[in-house]
Amino acid sequence: MSIQMHPENGGDLAVVEVRGKLTKADYATFIPAFEQLIQTKGKQRVLLDMSGFQGWAWGAAWEDLKFGVRHFSDIEQLAIVGENRWQHCLAAFCKPFTKTQVRYFDSKEGTKARAWLAKEQQAA
Repeated sequence: MSIQMHPENGGDLAVVEVRGKLTKADYATFIPAFEQLIQTKGKQRVLLDMSGFQGWAWGAAWEDLKFGVRHFSDIEQLAIVGENRWQHCLAAFCKPFTKTQVRYFDSKEGTKARAWLAKEQQAA
């Protein structure tokens, strides 16, 4: 599976790692797991690690778009960690469509991304 999710901090931080090329089947497994997490723990802070991500297979991009539309309101903060300029652009593209705080971090800044998520949590 190209999407792995690991809840942390008692379930209020979801670390989502995407690797390789995502398929529609990846979303069929990931989406119910994410929905269960938000039903159980509520809004999430998400660390989306896109290091090694190579894009979407046919049909998977549509699943990703539907997931974003349906669940952006369930994400309190989104830290995107990546290694490509287009991933940085993706973070900027998301901002106007959501009230979620979105910030991009280079793949070497995973610790900084976690600190940003933790800092914002402490301020709340």
